[in-house]
Amino acid sequence: MADVVVQHARAARTTSARKGGSLHNALRRKSTVAFFLTLPLILLIALLVLYPALYSAHLSTLNKSMQKFVGFGNFTFLFKRETFWMVVKQSCIFAITAVIFKALIGFIVAHFVHNIPAKGQRKWRGMLLVPWVIPPAMSTLAWLWLFDPSYSAFNYTLSFFGIGPIPWLGDAAWARFSVILVNVWYGAPFFMIMYLAALKSVPDQLYEAAAIDGANWWQRIWYVTLPMMRNIIAITTLFSLIVTFANFDIVRILTSGGPLDQTQIFATYAFRVGIESSDIPLGASVSLFMVPILAVAAIFILRDVSKRGNEA
Repeated sequence: MADVVVQHARAARTTSARKGGSLHNALRRKSTVAFFLTLPLILLIALLVLYPALYSAHLSTLNKSMQKFVGFGNFTFLFKRETFWMVVKQSCIFAITAVIFKALIGFIVAHFVHNIPAKGQRKWRGMLLVPWVIPPAMSTLAWLWLFDPSYSAFNYTLSFFGIGPIPWLGDAAWARFSVILVNVWYGAPFFMIMYLAALKSVPDQLYEAAAIDGANWWQRIWYVTLPMMRNIIAITTLFSLIVTFANFDIVRILTSGGPLDQTQIFATYAFRVGIESSDIPLGASVSLFMVPILAVAAIFILRDVSKRGNEA
């Protein structure tokens, strides 16, 4: 009887030891630890991003009173409106043009800062990041005063050269230029700091080897710098494209979509239709139309990044 009790005790200890060992091994796995470390962020994203997205998709299937299911009726209604397709066109022009200029300016400025001695770089980085760290609503108000038709500082300066006055926000073409200009001014520092970090990761030996082979500065940029920065350029472009497509405050403060809806983009048009016109399901449908456009862009960009990763 005593032997049976002892055997049972040993078996229990062995089982508990195995369980403890398996738990210890599981915690030692990097993937398990990584999952538990990112779990709070996953829950936060699910709460603040996933749930609103699913709820927005649900709202887009309801009628104006949100009492009746209409399926794709809201999308069918939008597809028949010329204003909606004008918004799609203007959103694409706004986002693509702004991202291209932000990337170009960020790349040029990053090279400028990278070539400054290390002691002076911190000062320049701080000053150049100011537009990005200022709340966009506050900085856009300053731009609104600069574009003011009566007291525009730009028109006052241009008057010395016999130019103007320019209707910065009163003419459709100039209004588009103005909102893109402000968006580029706000977003270019983000590209600058990302590209600057990428430039610091390029080994100096590659530039030295290119110089020995007789490469000029343009060839060094094209054959050394750009290939080493391609992944950073792609990810930064995708992130900025998403943020620019969803931009609201710049256009809302400067033009409110005018003149004559010529500067309306997805976010401002969704606000006008959903909030100001009290048709929340239709506004949700407008905002959801960004999803397929951004999904196509993300697929192409991330596929290219993954392909280069596999080649490396």
